Amino acid sequence: MTHRPLTGAAALTSIALALAVPTAGAAAECPIDRDINFAGYNYDSAAFHNAVARFILEEGYGCDTEAIPGETLIMNQGLARGDIDVIMEIWTANTAQAFLDAEAAGRVERLGATFPDAEEGWYVPRYLVEGEDAAAPGLKSVTDLADHKLLFEDPEEPGKGRFLNCVAGWVCEGINTKKMIAYGLDDDFTNVRPGSGAAIEAAVESAVLRQRPVLFYHWAPTALLGKHDFVKLGEPAYDEATWKAMLEADAPTEATAYPSTRVVVGANTEFTAEAPELREFFMKYSTTSQQTSAALAFMGNNDVEPEEAAENFLATQEDVWSAWVPADVAERVKAAL
Repeated sequence: MTHRPLTGAAALTSIALALAVPTAGAAAECPIDRDINFAGYNYDSAAFHNAVARFILEEGYGCDTEAIPGETLIMNQGLARGDIDVIMEIWTANTAQAFLDAEAAGRVERLGATFPDAEEGWYVPRYLVEGEDAAAPGLKSVTDLADHKLLFEDPEEPGKGRFLNCVAGWVCEGINTKKMIAYGLDDDFTNVRPGSGAAIEAAVESAVLRQRPVLFYHWAPTALLGKHDFVKLGEPAYDEATWKAMLEADAPTEATAYPSTRVVVGANTEFTAEAPELREFFMKYSTTSQQTSAALAFMGNNDVEPEEAAENFLATQEDVWSAWVPADVAERVKAAL
């Protein structure tokens, strides 16, 4: 079948419609004429959310992005200076002081909730505390740990238990160290600070696969807590005054549980002022702890990188992320998948 070309009014109408309606292939021009720098934290949830946001910025908004590796304190200082534009995970319950100082000075701001329902604590495998063969059925709380220190005996320091703390340099490492002092455990347990989030997971995985005792700090969402069955040890209920006093003291005598925390996007205010449309995107950015854990489980179960998990999320969770962006941006993202 042949098609006759449109002429006259019909042709003009067709041209007008084509010009008026954006297409998925329409080029986008980023409002920032340089790389947009993300804090490249070395743990999975931050890497996953970086990958999601970077894919949308690059494919939907036409931007160039980069992830700069570094630890919490350095990244927050960089955010205040403008060396870093975006941190996808600001844990509001234990926010780095550098962020709080910069926020008070108007140099950084909190945007959307990356996930509003995160939690932290000290964990042991369930097989240690429950069941007929449980080695420590009486272990319920951090106050019981001194009586069970030999269960977690450190091979390098016999007579002491072994506590796997947070990564050296992370804010949670200092908090857990203060908790050990407050709970009177600093003489009974060695305070082991792994070099990375992956090192924590590897140590815990090794113990669990051999059905061995292990005491460790961790946070949710993570693939580790979704993959295995752990029990979070009891602590005194979160109390704001006790929490603040603990953080301020060098050797606190009281401690409290981590609060359930809202994890948000942090951004440099010069960056958001320069690109209000990108600020709007980050303001709307929002997932849940469950959605993030599912993405991390996908990474672990399929042995893929955060970028592949991000593309899987974007391909399967369109109803979630398409609400963060205008329709033309969403179309470009979908076309790039």
